[in-house]
Amino acid sequence: MKVNKIITVSTAAIVLAAVIAVISCGQADQSSVSGTLNISGAWALYPLAMKWKSEYMKTHTEVKIEISAGGAGKGMTDVMAGKVDLAMVSRDVFPEESAQGAVGLAVARDAVLPTISAFNPFFTEISKTGATRQELEEVWRGKKPVSWEQLIGKSGNSEIQVYTRSDACGAGQVWAQYLHGNQEDLGGIGIYGDPGIADKVKTDKAGIGYNNIGYIYNPETKRPYDGLAVFPIDLNENGVIDKDEDVYGSQEDLLAAIQSGKLPSPPVRKLYFVYNTRSRTELATDFLKWVITVGTKYVEATGYVVLSEKELAECLNLLQ
Repeated sequence: MKVNKIITVSTAAIVLAAVIAVISCGQADQSSVSGTLNISGAWALYPLAMKWKSEYMKTHTEVKIEISAGGAGKGMTDVMAGKVDLAMVSRDVFPEESAQGAVGLAVARDAVLPTISAFNPFFTEISKTGATRQELEEVWRGKKPVSWEQLIGKSGNSEIQVYTRSDACGAGQVWAQYLHGNQEDLGGIGIYGDPGIADKVKTDKAGIGYNNIGYIYNPETKRPYDGLAVFPIDLNENGVIDKDEDVYGSQEDLLAAIQSGKLPSPPVRKLYFVYNTRSRTELATDFLKWVITVGTKYVEATGYVVLSEKELAECLNLLQ
């Protein structure tokens, strides 16, 4: 989302200095805020939001935070209806939502990637050739079914079982944008939620889906969950996965690729907390300021990419 707010260099510098000072301090002073903060929305941000909840409540003992995941669409609906204080949203805020008072505060960066079963009979060939953006577009949006053999340059008609998300979600919208469409343009069997689509793909040797990286990699091993694999993207479209394109073996390698800009946006995207200007509370403001200062030290460890200092300063300036 583009913020229609001019931030001067001097203002950004002052705010940035404040961010660095708070972060280097290592902790935020306990605030006088109290009450319950309700949050709902994107599965993508849920693991990090839960970590932030745990850490924030350690120093804000009079605060209770309730978090539920159900997709970015549900979160946005909830926050605009006043049912929650903040929405977790894993796509840009739409213009019509901004017109109604929705403001997105970027808090981290991740990506949506195509996933397959590690037991796919073509897994070895897929790992070597990957697929181009156009080929993936034909899988989800093509008028004719694509076979596994077609994707790896062989003859045959082994069916690909395509899965998509049944709930209105940021992952679906971002993946569709990468394939030059919107979520409703994606074909396939609809599966609810990130965990649901990951579980379905793992157990279907012919299946292909897409997931947020937080549901692809095991946080303990930093490797893909057993039975799940990333379908590599042939970014330069030369028919093979070159060494610098082979970034999916570990979470560390993938996050480094995102940080360096090696992967395009989309499917790389920012993750947002969204508030409603008509109902932003003191508690929500305090929590958001904590997230983009002290809370940044938990981002990488939880499997996400930290925003740049300039981006953090701009976000903090929005809350002043």
